[in-house]
Amino acid sequence: MFNIHDLRKDRFMLDGSFAFQGYDWWWHSFTGLHEKTGEEKPFFIEFFLCNPALGGDEPVLGQAAANQTAGAKPSYLMVKAGCWGKDARQLHRFFGWNGIIVEKGVPFNIEADDCYCSEYILKGSVSITKEEAEAHPEYLCDAGSMKWELAVDKQIAYNVGYGTSVPLTAAKAFEMYWHAEGMKTAFTGTVELDGEIYRVDPATCYGYADKNWGSNFTSPWVWLSSNDLVSRISGKRLENSVFDIGGGRPKALAIPFERKLLGACFYEGECFEYNFSKFWAGSRTGFKCEETEDEIIWKVVQENKNSLMKTLVRCRKEDMLLINYEAPDGTWRHRRLWNGGNGTGRIKLYRRTDSGMELIDDISAGHIGCEYGDYTC
Repeated sequence: MFNIHDLRKDRFMLDGSFAFQGYDWWWHSFTGLHEKTGEEKPFFIEFFLCNPALGGDEPVLGQAAANQTAGAKPSYLMVKAGCWGKDARQLHRFFGWNGIIVEKGVPFNIEADDCYCSEYILKGSVSITKEEAEAHPEYLCDAGSMKWELAVDKQIAYNVGYGTSVPLTAAKAFEMYWHAEGMKTAFTGTVELDGEIYRVDPATCYGYADKNWGSNFTSPWVWLSSNDLVSRISGKRLENSVFDIGGGRPKALAIPFERKLLGACFYEGECFEYNFSKFWAGSRTGFKCEETEDEIIWKVVQENKNSLMKTLVRCRKEDMLLINYEAPDGTWRHRRLWNGGNGTGRIKLYRRTDSGMELIDDISAGHIGCEYGDYTC
């Protein structure tokens, strides 16, 4: 069972060594509909905290030339917002730590000027002119403006369990932690993108919300998730279903676990999980990510003692962006981290029986959140 909500894992995590070299982010993605045309637009909003012990009045940007020369680590709140599609973009707004209010208990909340993030509310704005973006390459972002006001209802969780337990979290054992408090999330509200209004409704938002924290990023980096699922057998929409896959090359106590993914499928109330940290379940994973001229393709096979899930996803590059993060040590490793929100795919879910594999469902997936990057290549 992995659908276990735990707001403790969504709390602020940058204490101890992570205060000096650590990041903590809350990610949200969803689809809105243009208020006049009804056109779909997939959006993302993220609150990214970095190195609080090194902060002050002004944000410290690690890619600024002077900071690169001085070897200064980044320190700030970055509010990242944007969209995917033909005009995909990422917009960044930075705050120094003295201008940030963080509730470090449970439930969390983060506030800086008009930007606010909590378990239940998401508000804020980002505006970058073309001239500003070109004059400040250290911002690692595009130009545009976006404003949002949203209610957040995290409905189905992917709690990975042992890997994010209190002892391992306190010990800072892993390089990168992951908790999806809302792998299926209902958003309600509005987004304004460059003056155009989009309505966000629970029935059509296909929302997602998770959290990552740690001292560095995994490579390869893989993420796939969707709750826009339709059975190819019955033709029915699977209203109470969602899948989520993430990971790549986790490290514990600086020891890498080669090519490991965590995966879960909540299928109409039944849990299917593929989690390498739960060794007793006999989980195994194989995956391949391909970059062609026009698209990114993910092929994932996950199995355990009881079931098997085959996942094939593709997303057009023209609808994606190369999303930018600098690591807490000041390096910018992932230069080709492909990120999208409108991938399409197919999932085949099987149950293992005494006589072999029995097909549970053959599923078409849309509005897939997807990510792939490998800075070792």
